[in-house]
Amino acid sequence: MAIATVNPTTGEVEKSFNSHTAEEVEQILQAAFEANAAMRATTFAQRSEWMHRAADLMDAELETVAALASTEMGKTLGTAKYEVTKSANGMRHFADHAEEYLASETPVAASTVGASAASVLFQPIGTVLAVMPWNYPFWQVIRFAAPALMAGNTGLLKHASSVPQVALYLGALFERAGFPSGAFQTLLIEGAAASRLLDDRRIRAVTLTGSVGAGSAVAEAAGRNIKKSVLELGGTDAFVVLPSADIAKSVDMAVASRTQNSGQSCICAKRFFIHADIYDQWLAAFVEKMAATRPGSPFDAASSFGPMATKQVRAEAHELVEDAKAKGVTVLTGGEIPDGAGWFYPATVLTDVTPDMKIYRDECFGPVACVYPVADIDEAIARSNDSDFGLAASVWTTDQAEIDKLQAELEFGAVFANGNTASFFGLPFGGVKDSGFGRELGSFGIREFVNVKTVWQA
Repeated sequence: MAIATVNPTTGEVEKSFNSHTAEEVEQILQAAFEANAAMRATTFAQRSEWMHRAADLMDAELETVAALASTEMGKTLGTAKYEVTKSANGMRHFADHAEEYLASETPVAASTVGASAASVLFQPIGTVLAVMPWNYPFWQVIRFAAPALMAGNTGLLKHASSVPQVALYLGALFERAGFPSGAFQTLLIEGAAASRLLDDRRIRAVTLTGSVGAGSAVAEAAGRNIKKSVLELGGTDAFVVLPSADIAKSVDMAVASRTQNSGQSCICAKRFFIHADIYDQWLAAFVEKMAATRPGSPFDAASSFGPMATKQVRAEAHELVEDAKAKGVTVLTGGEIPDGAGWFYPATVLTDVTPDMKIYRDECFGPVACVYPVADIDEAIARSNDSDFGLAASVWTTDQAEIDKLQAELEFGAVFANGNTASFFGLPFGGVKDSGFGRELGSFGIREFVNVKTVWQA
């Protein structure tokens, strides 16, 4: 895949970039390796100052950098601004809390292990490679970069080939803010080259957000080289609505979840399990509101959502819809590629989805919702868990006993009650099953890429 800005609103190539040569990659790797010593010598206070400065730069450049995301992957300008602001605030969170998250611990009394002193230290692991996707081109990177740099590591970013201008901006941001030269850099390379980089001993760990196939390849390379990896590989997230729920609010949040980022969000609901007692009422309201949405230019404030990010992503989503149509699915709205330029796709609602349809199990990365009636909470749990993925689930009920049961029994990395799933600076983020392993964010995330060192003294 070429490294280029292809405007998804028009389908036109706006700017192309040459991949880094082998010599340039070597220089970048060596710069990161050499920067490790400089990073380890800094204090939390110094790194915090630089991280705050990086956040301030993003805030000051909000209009410019948000427009990059809207141009390169099609998200509306309003949501792009929100993402940039969230990224800046995420940097501030880790600038302010990293020292607390990585404070040394005394898990047991020294005397119980025959020592006069015994504790656990958290120290930087070295250079971490980040393989990142296009759908949240700033936030996906920052939620790795901020904790990694605050822990004293160095980072290398291999971003999606479709967002090179965002990648280059981020690759320069931290040095502009004062971090040592080489502490965080962008690699303009093709996807297959990322796995090969793990053979280099200067890289100590890898984090990837992407497809199951990409995650499997990177995890295999990391395992072969005995290197730590963290994977976030998407999901077919569940949205459960039971009779006591606020129906109107759950419908509004379901529409927002399914059309957010043009449906290109791993953590947002894709499978909707609605209790039979309220199914007809809920479905009618949901279809009406989905049909009322209007995809359009990301720079038009009247657009409900923008185009899909690439022609291929739209084709893959539509193929799943077409397969379902051929096997008898009911299309209540949407489901057709519109005429005209750009990679637009309408909000789509499917019912009568059966296990022989690909969309029943595959992740559909587009504004497509599959809605199912369920007889009771046990069926909702069973059908939600009948997935190869397990990233996040959203459940809607005012019965606390039902909330407790759903949060205990749903097989996901996160279960949100009466609110849409989201990522928060201070809470761990990640999934189970084919949604990956390891965690980002919070104290759990920053501790993924450190040496947990036991120190003992007689």
